[in-house]
Amino acid sequence: MSIYETLNPMQQEAVYHTEGPLLILAGAGSGKTRVLTHRIAYLIDEKGVNPWNILAITFTNKAAGEMRERVDNIVGFGSEQIWVSTFHSACVRILRRFADYLGYGRNFVIYDMDDQKSVIKEICKRLNIDTKICKERMLLSMISSAKNEMIDAKEYALGAAGDYSKLRVADVYKEYERILLKNNAMDFDDLLMKTVEVLRNNEDARNYYQERFKYIMVDEYQDTNTVQFRLVSLLAGKYKNLCVVGDDDQSIYKFRGANIYNILNFEKEFPDAKVIKLEQNYRSTKNILEAANSVIQNNKGRKDKKLWTSNDIGDKIVFHQYQSEYDEAFQVVDEIGKTVAAGKAKYNDFAILYRTNAQSRVLEEKFVAKNIPYKIVGGVNFYQRREIKDILAYLKTIDNGQDDLSIQRIINVPKRGIGMTTLGRIIEYGQARDMNLYDALGCCGDIPKLGRAAEKIKGFVNMIDVFRAQSEYITLSELLQHVLEETGYIKELEAESTEVAQGRIENIDELMNKLVAYETDTDEPTLSGFLEDVALVADIDSLDEAEDYVVLMTLHSAKGLEFPYVYMCGMEDGLFPSYMTIVNDDPDEIEEERRLCYVGITRAEKRLTMTYARSRMVRGSTQYSKVSRFVREIAPELFDKGRMPEKEKPESRIQRPSDFTRKQAAKVTASFGKEFVVQKAANLDYTVGDRVKHIKFGAGTVVNIADGGRDFEVTVDFDKSGVKKMFASFAKLKPVD
Repeated sequence: MSIYETLNPMQQEAVYHTEGPLLILAGAGSGKTRVLTHRIAYLIDEKGVNPWNILAITFTNKAAGEMRERVDNIVGFGSEQIWVSTFHSACVRILRRFADYLGYGRNFVIYDMDDQKSVIKEICKRLNIDTKICKERMLLSMISSAKNEMIDAKEYALGAAGDYSKLRVADVYKEYERILLKNNAMDFDDLLMKTVEVLRNNEDARNYYQERFKYIMVDEYQDTNTVQFRLVSLLAGKYKNLCVVGDDDQSIYKFRGANIYNILNFEKEFPDAKVIKLEQNYRSTKNILEAANSVIQNNKGRKDKKLWTSNDIGDKIVFHQYQSEYDEAFQVVDEIGKTVAAGKAKYNDFAILYRTNAQSRVLEEKFVAKNIPYKIVGGVNFYQRREIKDILAYLKTIDNGQDDLSIQRIINVPKRGIGMTTLGRIIEYGQARDMNLYDALGCCGDIPKLGRAAEKIKGFVNMIDVFRAQSEYITLSELLQHVLEETGYIKELEAESTEVAQGRIENIDELMNKLVAYETDTDEPTLSGFLEDVALVADIDSLDEAEDYVVLMTLHSAKGLEFPYVYMCGMEDGLFPSYMTIVNDDPDEIEEERRLCYVGITRAEKRLTMTYARSRMVRGSTQYSKVSRFVREIAPELFDKGRMPEKEKPESRIQRPSDFTRKQAAKVTASFGKEFVVQKAANLDYTVGDRVKHIKFGAGTVVNIADGGRDFEVTVDFDKSGVKKMFASFAKLKPVD
């Protein structure tokens, strides 16, 4: 029996169709990599294609390495002549041959993010751009987005006409490109953009590579952006033997520039294209696939297909509803522990998936408390994240001025002009006099050669002294809020305007939740007590580092992976899909979130559990949410006991609350640790369209008021803080005349 007879009929068809454009719609778990490697073997063994005439492109070095290994195993002799590469690696090889056409030397260097930031920083200084307002990361993000759309500096400037802020970016972009060319350097976006420029404008280069790569295969095609689409279109322009493999239902990287229309419009770009659907799933049970299908079918912007499997029908979907995120975490971790203890599974059979990194904090604490090994994939331990360590270092300095390490960490974070040379002189001064660093900082006026930095040090010391004085008469959560505001830490992240910065802000919000929970659950909360509590939770060195651990990760990080048992936590409207997605009411954004849910569901092999917390602490205040619309889209008969009917009271199916939740039910905790009793007003002093003022967020306009039963839910578009949704009793909004 030949190796091709082991494939199912649709896989065989994809392998045997070698000429002309081909779109393989490969559903989750349908064996797409197997098809690609067998197709390469078929081209060489049966069609007589030279190995050096084949190009296989994927996205990551890991994926390229795995494909290379599988190709070598199946093809054997001559396989090393096949180009199996990432987009960037392929482009580097092309540019090393033709970079001189663009005015670059062939020995050009490739700048990483730190190199790019250094260049942008110098440009901002030269152009008198305030990097506190216009952050280097934001500028790089905008330039990167332009390059991914094949927009050069000149075209960007033309499109920015009349927009002052964009014109400033255009100036930076132009100067950035000038410096890179002068330094014979390219960034990662240039590798793609410049290669397209070469192929488009240099006939010799285009002819050479079109002849070289007569058969091109692209994996994960749904994740390609505009410049990647143009690259493969140019390479395949002569022979049209372009095979792309992907799944539009798993297109979840729009925020990275992925353009789903590359796969949706493939037949329009290549009218003679053959489309083959791989719909047989080898991973999951029938019930899991039915749940995935019932969710994704609600998307309108997709190719028509439906996953099926010959696997067993399997367990029904489990859905648990809890009072709070603490109950959710406790029950999930407890259930995993009991399942493993009973010998029914190993820890590494389990994966917990969530929408945002910040959700890991409560789960991590429960795993540590239960002494269950776990690992964060695609991220780091919550308390090891940079922003969390920074804020905790501020709190440690306020609580204990003798912690030199904490002071060294934060003395110039955010940047306040206190460099390493200055810090070194202060440390040297203190060591000579047997003083700790904080005391030495207080003597900066006596230390020679500090110059203007002395005033900045005095400002830092004065700020810490003020925090210490405030800590005597305000709550811990109020103290944390003061630290965030006075240091400008949040403002600096907001100015970056990047997905990474937003994730860091969410993590800081989660730290506020942790602090408010500590205040609520402790009779006499103190800063020292909180830091001790955190230190004990964050100490995971004693965990078993063997490979048998529970995996925690975001849904975005889970793509391409599979686990016997999957928990999808935080299935709430406002969290998943996100609150801003709901507020913006953008169908494309909702469909992207729904695809993310589909990806999560299809990671499960044997059993899928979805969990929902009726109340969840956000930025230090308790918020109430409905079950995610994605859960409600799953047919009730697919759930273990049938999904909770809408008419049923939520309390009837909520799990027994923990001690913490019972305390919260008795006293609802609002922002900054203050306690309020929910008392719904008979009517409000404002209505939709009125201007109001909030003690923290400032002035804004009321855009919606909904009667939530126990209280009015008010949505306000604040001038500086954006759209916020809050309960009227907590918000205490004041009308503005």
